[in-house]
Amino acid sequence: MHERPVIGIFGAGKVGTALARLLMDAGHEVLISGSPRQTALDLLVSVIAPGARVVSADALVDGADVIIAAVPFGKARSLPWHRFGGRIVVDAMNYWPPVDGNIAEIDDDLRSTSEINATLNPEARLVKSFNHLGYHEMEDDSLPAGSPLRRALAVVGDDAEARAVVARLIDEIGFDAVDGGPLANGRALEPGHAAFGRELSSAELTALMAGADHLVA
Repeated sequence: MHERPVIGIFGAGKVGTALARLLMDAGHEVLISGSPRQTALDLLVSVIAPGARVVSADALVDGADVIIAAVPFGKARSLPWHRFGGRIVVDAMNYWPPVDGNIAEIDDDLRSTSEINATLNPEARLVKSFNHLGYHEMEDDSLPAGSPLRRALAVVGDDAEARAVVARLIDEIGFDAVDGGPLANGRALEPGHAAFGRELSSAELTALMAGADHLVA
């Protein structure tokens, strides 16, 4: 891994490009891969995330130290999961039935959506983060370290080192990072659950995630 990790983002929508801008402002090189049907992707990215480099899916996996999945949840299986073994992958996706439609296998599964996604490649170092605030809030609410009104973001995952790497990225883009423990606790970060969409301080989010086992039961 580079001293300052290279970040690869799957998804050139509002979440992906907002993260790209914040990460580039923090000094990271950012690679973006979008839909092959989006023929104007180079032009789009040059306008809304200038400095990010549009690459193929394979080039992104080859070149990135940290991979962020920011595609619509319904397109999660289109990502090259077979190539994610051993890689830090951030699941920033949310299951939204109004957008994705009702997916019976998700509705009937008691696991968090990230636990379900983790089965697509058990060797991936999957964490959940960046999903529980709106894309517009990412830039509007970003504040320097030590700011009393700084908002907190959680990171959950079964790999402690991967959580620590993503926690550093969270701090660099202007939020206090809260270690939320194992991937199962990601349920608390999903739409309709305890942390989603709430403006919480580090202390408040830490307390909430400490009770995540109860909240997600």
